[in-house]
Amino acid sequence: MTKQFIKIGLISISDRASNGVYEDKGIPSLKEWLTNALVTPFSLETRLIADEQSEIESTLIDLVDFQDCQLILTTGGTGPALRDVTPEATLAVADKEMPGFGEQMRQISLNFVPTAILSRQVAVVRKQCLIINLPGQPKAIAQTLEGLKDESGKTLVHGIFAAVPYCLDLLATPDKPMPFIETNEAIVKAFRPKSASKN
Repeated sequence: MTKQFIKIGLISISDRASNGVYEDKGIPSLKEWLTNALVTPFSLETRLIADEQSEIESTLIDLVDFQDCQLILTTGGTGPALRDVTPEATLAVADKEMPGFGEQMRQISLNFVPTAILSRQVAVVRKQCLIINLPGQPKAIAQTLEGLKDESGKTLVHGIFAAVPYCLDLLATPDKPMPFIETNEAIVKAFRPKSASKN
């Protein structure tokens, strides 16, 4: 029987926040966004860690291989600075790269800031889990997940989360089904081909 909820891993990657220099805003922002955007029930595994490639890799492996997360969202560590190693760690544990996610995130962010071209977010699949690197700023997180809308609420540029439910559908196997993820269409409308019906 298909699971009735999705298990999501949230990882905030920041040297200063993990050391208590300032309060982490990444995980609270992601929790709030998911609570508003998902109709499907979900549970969370959260981690606040430093910008250390080995620690990021081991955290991703733990959340996929041992905590059975089906989706992982990371925030932070995707810029050009020497300590920004989130993309390298993500690619190191990947089975497949999903380059469209990073391309679309940069395209969305370029509507707001020219420095979006400095971001190096990637998305990958490990086993049956989709891992997505998100920006570090809460406002940019929401923008990339939701996309761009006009004043009436009409979508101008699709956010990346529109493709997440169908991506997870495609990762399902007979012995390990996926929940059919439904979203609050006022926040982001999940897109599926007409042939993809609910189980």
